[in-house]
Amino acid sequence: MRDSFSTRTIIIHIDEFTSAVAAAGEVRGSYTTLSFLVPCIQRRTFGWDSFGWKSKKPAVPKNSLTEEHLKRKPAPPPTLVRGSLSKSSIFEDEEIAGEQPKVTVDKAGNRLTRNPESMAAALDPDPVNRRRWERKMVIRGIHKRGRLSKTQMLKRQERQLLSKSHDFKTSVKKLVPLAKQICGKTIDEAITQMRFSKKKAAADVKAHLEHARNEAIVKRGMGLGAGKVGGQDIKVEVMKIMTKDKRRVTVQDPTTIYIDQAWCGKGAYGRTPDYRARGRLFFMKNPTTSLTVMLKEEATRIRLHKEREEKIKNRKVWIQLPNRPVTAQRQFYSW
Repeated sequence: MRDSFSTRTIIIHIDEFTSAVAAAGEVRGSYTTLSFLVPCIQRRTFGWDSFGWKSKKPAVPKNSLTEEHLKRKPAPPPTLVRGSLSKSSIFEDEEIAGEQPKVTVDKAGNRLTRNPESMAAALDPDPVNRRRWERKMVIRGIHKRGRLSKTQMLKRQERQLLSKSHDFKTSVKKLVPLAKQICGKTIDEAITQMRFSKKKAAADVKAHLEHARNEAIVKRGMGLGAGKVGGQDIKVEVMKIMTKDKRRVTVQDPTTIYIDQAWCGKGAYGRTPDYRARGRLFFMKNPTTSLTVMLKEEATRIRLHKEREEKIKNRKVWIQLPNRPVTAQRQFYSW
């Protein structure tokens, strides 16, 4: 009896609860199902600003000059006009006589300029480090207040070129005497020496010296003479100087190119099969050597000559018994 009474009581309470929920659903709308039987999904589609409770920013007064400036369109950057070789270029005849490169033309017939982005791989391979180096140089210039060191001043005032050759098929032992022979001579005199030399490697050295001379003229502007004033050549005083190896040289033009240094470097070894008796096979090592020359102008040698003379001039006179107080006098010997 007790169990049936309790079951009847629970059923009555559930019916009352269901009717109450249904009545509430009719008031709210179409949500007539039980809320605890439907999964609850939170939807945050509005916030405090929907009711106008968000704090509003104070209105900023508009400036007519600023609005007019913003409406203006910025002027396009000036376009770069790429030219050709000058009339005084040493490559002018080669450009006229040789094959002309193919020029790309658009539909309107305009000549297309070179694309800087495609050339950046060769002209600017590492832009990040380049900008970092430029920033470092600017900071260094500010710290030194624009003052340059002696090395930097000489870099700006004097010209020089370092040229390295390809590997010659010879050894260092055979190439070093030729490097010593041309060191200290003018470039034309060194080429003449290699022209009449009996050494086999002299032909390769002569070809490299001619290439280095042309490179110095084109890249650095060396050996072009003192220049002209009013259509007449500038007269240069002939000087007799002494080099660092105690040789006297007569300088007629301070822009004459000479070989300041020349040295050799070992290259990769080649292999040549050496067939011997009884089917044996050996390999011979063929040495290769490169030649590097440092080209400078006679103006550098004149400056070094003057610095040596100035150093000798400022040297103090040697005195056999200098005039200084005598100290550490003893009555007996020190040993």
